[in-house]
Amino acid sequence: MDVAANLARVRAEVDAACVAAGRDPGEVRLLPVSKTHPPAVLEAAYAAGARLFGENKVQEAAEKADHFADHPDVRWAMIGHLQSNKTRQVAAFADELHALDSLKVARGLHRALHELDRTLDVFVQVNSSAEPQKSGLAPEDVEALLVELPALPTLRVRGLMTLALNSDDEGAVAACFQRTAALRDSLPPELLGRELSMGMSGDFALAIAHGATTVRVGQAIFGARETR
Repeated sequence: MDVAANLARVRAEVDAACVAAGRDPGEVRLLPVSKTHPPAVLEAAYAAGARLFGENKVQEAAEKADHFADHPDVRWAMIGHLQSNKTRQVAAFADELHALDSLKVARGLHRALHELDRTLDVFVQVNSSAEPQKSGLAPEDVEALLVELPALPTLRVRGLMTLALNSDDEGAVAACFQRTAALRDSLPPELLGRELSMGMSGDFALAIAHGATTVRVGQAIFGARETR
């Protein structure tokens, strides 16, 4: 597996999707999702220019952050559902959270971040597909959380995040992205940034066409997930 070649290919595909959508490629970040892969694989991505990595298991992410402690330019994005008892651990190393979906978690993060004199960029997760097994807030519940967050100044609300329906029906997948973008546009701009974290290996081009500013790509860069 040539991580550098994969990274370059995916970045080129992201850029092409931007051009096809009439957007500037500079508007869209590529977030390599490195979960389950060992530090040696991340080192190959780092050598190829990657500086931001996405993880969804707190303990694994903390271990990798410790491994890269001598690389202060590396940033860590937590993308999986966060339990409230893990907020202190995440606050110690993470730079971004793409899965904020409760006030309890937000308050736990704020307390820990305040003690550590750190801040955290957060994306509020929206369950745009209305699937009961998925984390995230129903679209109609997002504003109620957002109005509470200005009281937690260590959290910088950059925008919304969603996981689209896992389906071969392109229209159904696109509807998830459209719903999230429309929700972002309907909310008071003083409550959140304009960013949209949406799109993964199989659907990032469609997400970009509907306004994604961060796409989260794992297998297309690092290959199949490794098992522990």
